[in-house]
Amino acid sequence: MIILGLTGSIAMGKSTTAQMFRDFGVPVNDADEVVHELYRGEAAAPVEAAFPGTTKDGEVDRAELSRQLMEAPGRLPELEAIVHPLVRKKEQEFLTKNAAAPFVVLDIPLLFETGAEKRVDRVVVVTCSAELQRERALKRPGMTEEKLAMILARQVPDSEKRKRADYIIDTSDSFDVTRGQVKAVVDELAANNGDTDA
Repeated sequence: MIILGLTGSIAMGKSTTAQMFRDFGVPVNDADEVVHELYRGEAAAPVEAAFPGTTKDGEVDRAELSRQLMEAPGRLPELEAIVHPLVRKKEQEFLTKNAAAPFVVLDIPLLFETGAEKRVDRVVVVTCSAELQRERALKRPGMTEEKLAMILARQVPDSEKRKRADYIIDTSDSFDVTRGQVKAVVDELAANNGDTDA
């Protein structure tokens, strides 16, 4: 099995690209989705213990957690120490469940930032122009220039990600053009029958 690591900075089109891999029948493990599930379940109590007032009805209130972290960004490692091991456990369960697949995708927003590239065979980086990224990001609910700046400060620059990529998917053009790039990756891997040496 080839493990593809899918990553890209905020508003580059990574979620759309991940869905295209799914549409081609490739199993995808979405780290963000896993975190959402954990916030509704087993991560809620330890997060509340570390960050009082961040849960509501037994679930993590992401807006309140985000507000607290904006006030004290130095506490982010505390949150990561709670969440990352739980995410890794779910990732392992996903890999075990899909062990027969020739290749799978691990959708990890902070792939390089957390050293997760060591756990994958190849890296797919989703990119677009900085202008388009900013325009897309600022359309998101609750996004501000300040919040965007904080997020970007935590992310490895797009130019660096592209240098470290095995495959680059550029989402600046239409969905069809992006889909064609995803299909090219899938076709190449399928042609190699999942042979990591090919």
